[in-house]
Amino acid sequence: MMSSSSSPPPPSIPTGGGGFFRGYTKLCKGLAVILLLVHLLIQLFPSAVTYLALVPGRTIPFAWNLITGGYVELTIPGVIISIVGLLLFGKLLEPLWGSKELSKFIFVVNFATSVCVFITAIALYYTTQEESYLYAPLSGFYGVLTGLLVGIKQLMSEQELNLFVLKIKAKWIPSLVALISVIVSFFVKELVSYLPVILFGIYMSWIYLRYFQRRLETGLKGDPSEEFSFSSFFPEFLRPVLDPIASIFHRLLCGRSERADARGQTLDTTPLPGSDSIEANRRRERGQRALEQRLAEKLAAVKSSEGTSQDASDKV
Repeated sequence: MMSSSSSPPPPSIPTGGGGFFRGYTKLCKGLAVILLLVHLLIQLFPSAVTYLALVPGRTIPFAWNLITGGYVELTIPGVIISIVGLLLFGKLLEPLWGSKELSKFIFVVNFATSVCVFITAIALYYTTQEESYLYAPLSGFYGVLTGLLVGIKQLMSEQELNLFVLKIKAKWIPSLVALISVIVSFFVKELVSYLPVILFGIYMSWIYLRYFQRRLETGLKGDPSEEFSFSSFFPEFLRPVLDPIASIFHRLLCGRSERADARGQTLDTTPLPGSDSIEANRRRERGQRALEQRLAEKLAAVKSSEGTSQDASDKV
């Protein structure tokens, strides 16, 4: 169940019947089918792992595994988590971004995550001379899933999610997933290989949304608001330490474009103070309205089904 800490609160998600299973987008259902088919292919032909999963020692010449590796799930729990997460997160984001932008986001995050994991594995091999870093298959859709959580953080940061007995705002979900993944990897060695995928998925998706995603309503790139800064993933007391470090990467990524913008502003006009925050608030309000509309449609569908069953019982 979701509720907002701001007023007025959005309607709660109905718990009735089949409404929960409606509304999944064609793009996400298609990708879910691909995840399932690739998993079945791996089960039928185990040798296909060598060609589809990310195996750093074989990425050259099998460069396509930088793309296909993200769609390879080796275990049944893994493919279930990936499919359910894709359907649920895509259901929230695709109405706001559109199918084209969501598919672009998934492709960019998946590819960028695989490249980072590949570079990390090569660096670890040269540091330790352990060949397992070169030939252990690395795969999984978790980089994209955590990237989608970052998108939810950006658009619906103040939404509260009920996670069993905990209530947590959406803006903290990516950080919580990263923290749990790090802790679990210390105790379950089999999960260590997933850790770089999860962490790089969060970071690469943030970089894309922060600096490169084009906003249709303004034609500008990225989300420069303070609410979506790198330090916003961390508790308040760590931000004074992290902000100077993050500013270095900020200058590397967009220093040139900022200088170009500055030259353009001297010739044109100065942006209004607080325009970044205003833009971020508009983005969140749009996400809030879309979420409320979906919840209202689900509630109407549930009431309609209840009314139909009541009429049928009255006739009997």
